[in-house]
Amino acid sequence: MRTVTIKSEKEIERMREAGKRLARVHEKLKESIRPGVSTKEIDRVCEELIRGCGCTPNFLHYQGYPASVCVSVNDEVVHGIPSVDRFLKEGDIVSLDTGLIYQGYHADAARTYGVGKISPEAEKLIEVTKESFFQGIEEATAGRYLYDISNAIADYVIPYGYGIVHDLVGHGIGRNLHEPPEIPNFPQRRRGLKLRAGMTLAIEPMINIGTGEVEWMDDDWTVVTADHSLSAHYENTVLITDGRPEILTLL
Repeated sequence: MRTVTIKSEKEIERMREAGKRLARVHEKLKESIRPGVSTKEIDRVCEELIRGCGCTPNFLHYQGYPASVCVSVNDEVVHGIPSVDRFLKEGDIVSLDTGLIYQGYHADAARTYGVGKISPEAEKLIEVTKESFFQGIEEATAGRYLYDISNAIADYVIPYGYGIVHDLVGHGIGRNLHEPPEIPNFPQRRRGLKLRAGMTLAIEPMINIGTGEVEWMDDDWTVVTADHSLSAHYENTVLITDGRPEILTLL
């Protein structure tokens, strides 16, 4: 197993800048969400925003992925491939998961939005998924343990009766998009590794209204809920410190 890297001050500064730029991309990108827009158009805007801020899209061609942003609609959990034939409609929910590279360092973040007026059930799912992230990072402090984060997320979500995806997890991040450790969003019996200042983690709850079980579509990328219930996704790149964690991908 590869070692979890501790970032130097110089590396942290580059990751901070990468995170700030990605946060700005997300702020602009959400303006493109409206009924009638194609998911391919969202991808075009995303790539333009990333390149326009002097960065490189890190999803584009990653292990063959064909776009700069994953656009996942309704029962699509993650990795939805943008298409000229897929259009958002009133009442949909859509997650936008994207990242960039700045001076050799990666940032990764995801948001879920409603398209126009959405159902109260969908609003609640989005709200709980986002809040579960913030519950998780209450435990993301040097000296605590990795699975304290996992258990805090799960403890918040489970009372709502939602399904937590087990087949997909968060991850370390830095010079590579995916680094150790894996970060589950579901309960763990063990403590996992001890958190140290300088670790950078992509923490990303993926929560379904129904079952936590998922399936892969024939494109080998798009992951959907097994019961076709709605799914939401929220993610930020986080720096572990001796005090409160620093969320690098929020303005």
